[in-house]
Amino acid sequence: MALVFIFISLLLGMSDALPQDLSGKMLVFPQETKTDHVTLITSRQNLRVTTVCLRYFTDLSRECPLFTVATHSQENDFIIYKNARDEMEFYVRGDYAAFKGLDNQLNKWHSVCGTWDAASGLVQLWVNGKHSSIKFVTNSIINEPMSIVLGQEQDSFGGGFSSSQSFVGMIRDVHMWDKILSPCEIRYYSNELSFPPGNILSWNSIEFQLTGRVLIKDVADQC
Repeated sequence: MALVFIFISLLLGMSDALPQDLSGKMLVFPQETKTDHVTLITSRQNLRVTTVCLRYFTDLSRECPLFTVATHSQENDFIIYKNARDEMEFYVRGDYAAFKGLDNQLNKWHSVCGTWDAASGLVQLWVNGKHSSIKFVTNSIINEPMSIVLGQEQDSFGGGFSSSQSFVGMIRDVHMWDKILSPCEIRYYSNELSFPPGNILSWNSIEFQLTGRVLIKDVADQC
């Protein structure tokens, strides 16, 4: 009986790591905490060009992470971050660029896409279909296992969390590609039209692990 219980427990513990279709679903982070987060799982161990898109909703006026990637050699390897000065920050390999004047209104869904190409070192953000200026960050590539976390800013590989930097709100439709999406594809994503799903991470078939009080809910219908 004890062996059966252990086997069932192992299966339950593994269930969140199986690919799931989260279309029409959102992750809810309901409290400020230094523990609650979601780990997105990929076997990818190198990155030299990418686009990341997601949608988020929050009432936080303080700083908070939207998407974080850490490696063993660099805690700020790839991060899209909302700071307390109504700016968006885009980190790659520890270097970053700040973007001003992008839509950051509270209590509203925002579609955010970030692009980076190591060949040029250039990054750009798109918020609700409108692009930022283009800025240089780094030509250095990511070439080691990646820890991808939603809900927390990583100060170490998969950890080093702080409640003052936690995300509170909702996140959905996370996709990651190994290419730069065209402006039309990004606008299609922003307008919730047809777009190619991510080939590194796809919300339509995504492996993840929930830790703490993070909920999966249906996206509320809008009247």
